[in-house]
Amino acid sequence: MKNVVLGVAGSIAAFKAAEIAGLLVKKGYGVQVVMTAAAAEFITPLTMQSVSRHPVCMDMFNTSPRWEIEHISLAQGADLVLVAPATADLIGLVAAGTAGNLLTATIMATRAPVIFAPAMNTGMYENPVFQHRMGFLKRMGYIFIEPDEGRLACGASGKGRLPDPEKIVAFVDGIFTRRHDLQGRHVLVTAGPTREPLDPVRFLSNYSSGKMGYALAREAAARGAQVTLISGPSSLAPPEGVEAIAVETAREMFDAVKALFPAVDIVIKAAAVADFRPCRPAKEKIKKDGAGLFLELERTEDILGYLGEQKGKQILVGFAAETREAVKNAQKKLARKNLDLIVVNDLTEEGAGFEVDTNVATLLFRDGNVLKLNKMTKDELAGVILDEIVKLLSKLRRR
Repeated sequence: MKNVVLGVAGSIAAFKAAEIAGLLVKKGYGVQVVMTAAAAEFITPLTMQSVSRHPVCMDMFNTSPRWEIEHISLAQGADLVLVAPATADLIGLVAAGTAGNLLTATIMATRAPVIFAPAMNTGMYENPVFQHRMGFLKRMGYIFIEPDEGRLACGASGKGRLPDPEKIVAFVDGIFTRRHDLQGRHVLVTAGPTREPLDPVRFLSNYSSGKMGYALAREAAARGAQVTLISGPSSLAPPEGVEAIAVETAREMFDAVKALFPAVDIVIKAAAVADFRPCRPAKEKIKKDGAGLFLELERTEDILGYLGEQKGKQILVGFAAETREAVKNAQKKLARKNLDLIVVNDLTEEGAGFEVDTNVATLLFRDGNVLKLNKMTKDELAGVILDEIVKLLSKLRRR
């Protein structure tokens, strides 16, 4: 039996915690509820005790006759910690590394996966400080369930609703079932843009932020894989537990990929590699003298094409960002590059493309199957892509 520590913070959405606990118990999980003092203002500990079938923990300084330190015992006994609802205050405390109450202390002490299901006003959720803290925790390996959009308790309408309990429990099921499905595999992910120097202060590049590639690296590591992330320039911090290699140009990325390729099982080429570079970069800064500037460009290395030619039993996944005939162009790339799977982004669709946190993708497979996906976060898309990669690995084993 898997043991779930269910943390409940002080939100009007705390009433849903009782149903979450009940569903977890029904599925056979052992559930230990930890409530903050603020949570008890919205739902009683007796209610949570009744549905979880265990006494509720609230007191940091429990005087139980059993010799145990409460937060350490909870942390060590958890196979997973789920905080639902998770408030802006609770998430901020964890991001700051504080352990002033039983729930934050348990989160600090545990080595189990920690999932936050945020619930708050839209303005609070979109606040740059909160987004920064949430982004930091994601990079540290904490997992977030995207809040729903709709009418909130305050009367406003927007993003910040705690998802339905069934959705949250299904997410927990997914964590347990896929947690080690890439154990023993070496995954190579490329991310970010490349920069091709024009002169010492200028370069040719694109708008890629690296968010998709970093999400894929983080998800692969969470599933037990050995992960190497080769990234062009990005403001993102590499995920915990991932070997990161920083590169600048397409040639540098090609050399790094080529050196590692024979030893990996899966390659996910999410980087937006510049297609062209100046033939002769200037050694000094090009001055603006009133005359026009003509650039002679040459093609950069075709990294994906090389991998497709060299691959044996590796799984090779590419990306295609298109502005017209997206699926048609991606199907040609899938065949030309000898890919197992290609992820197509139509940049004309709202919520797709560079720099944003969401994506709209269509997955095309070597066997002709097509999977059209709705708009989702890049973290969620990373999970879907890796689910499909696991299926491809399973087919390879059966051959």
